[in-house]
Amino acid sequence: MISELRFPLKKDTSRKIIHIDMDAFFASVEERDHPELVGHPLVIARHPSDTGGKGVVTTANYEARKFGIHSAMSAQKAFELCPEAIFKAGDYQKYSEISHQIREIFSRYTDIIEPVSIDEAYLDVTINKIDSKSAIKIAKLIQYDIWNELHLTCSAGISYNKFLAKLASDFQKPKGLTVVMPDEAEEFLKALPIEKFHGVGKKTVPKMHELGIFTGADLYEKDEMELISRFGKMGYSLYRKVRGIHDSPVNVTRDRKSVGKEHTYGTPLTTEAQVTAQLRQLAESVESALKKVQKHGKTVVLKVRYADYTTVTKRQTLPEYVSKKEELFYQANLIWEEILGLDEGIRLLGITVTNLDPMSYENIVLPLWEKSNEGDQINLDE
Repeated sequence: MISELRFPLKKDTSRKIIHIDMDAFFASVEERDHPELVGHPLVIARHPSDTGGKGVVTTANYEARKFGIHSAMSAQKAFELCPEAIFKAGDYQKYSEISHQIREIFSRYTDIIEPVSIDEAYLDVTINKIDSKSAIKIAKLIQYDIWNELHLTCSAGISYNKFLAKLASDFQKPKGLTVVMPDEAEEFLKALPIEKFHGVGKKTVPKMHELGIFTGADLYEKDEMELISRFGKMGYSLYRKVRGIHDSPVNVTRDRKSVGKEHTYGTPLTTEAQVTAQLRQLAESVESALKKVQKHGKTVVLKVRYADYTTVTKRQTLPEYVSKKEELFYQANLIWEEILGLDEGIRLLGITVTNLDPMSYENIVLPLWEKSNEGDQINLDE
């Protein structure tokens, strides 16, 4: 109490933060792409019989979780818990591409996005692109877009800071949407088990229990100085978090990983001429965007979404940097020739350049091979 009088605690409730967490992301992607897996316990890991008992679980669907299977568990343990589970090796390139599509959906509503991992992110929608005062509306729109376009579900947590938004997104999974208002925060936190507080790991839990701290309510009653003396910086942080105070901003990654443009068509494209014309326009737009950020890249990605919402993404990595519209169109058109398919009509086209570097990094063409004195070929890349 003395510390609160000396240093009054201030709670910033001015922000609107959404935390989006995909539901059993990798497993859900596999169920979407392989409907025969739906309803069966599914573990994303190689079967332990193929690895000599090695390997760990990346994730598991909700049917498998009923048997106690969870991420980071050994695949062998998962097999022992549920021998009838289906084990499937992950396709991480596919998951990464879908994660990028999800982030493109986020960017329709705000540019203040902090990806935490491949399947979750914080969004600050205090000021947003649709001029909405309702973070709940935006969260529902994001959930709708992800389901409508990618046939995947996510859970959303909404509050005035990242800590509470993260807790809220985990409160009702799957397909959940939980809101923690400023005047509800302390009661919400008091009801939580101490294990739910970020920073309280397996080693810390027994120490908390020794102090009689089993819930947020128990934590709330502890003196700040006692918590600091026992747990250092974490004690300082927990004293504030249980009071709903956590002012860490949503951190936007300033170092761009990709530059791209895409367009959705109200009337689907149905001819080669239409596709070619649109690819030229997109290439020109990407060239302008690259100039603005003074970047060029070595990987060109083409995205095609059909009228039935099937999405195809293919990429080509080049030996040299590209940034000019002619180069971008040429590469995108080559990829398009591999994809083709106009029967369903094309609803969206997109060109993205990744594998970026500043334009000060010039193309330096080196000989791939050199002759030694004896005439043997030596690979300079080795």
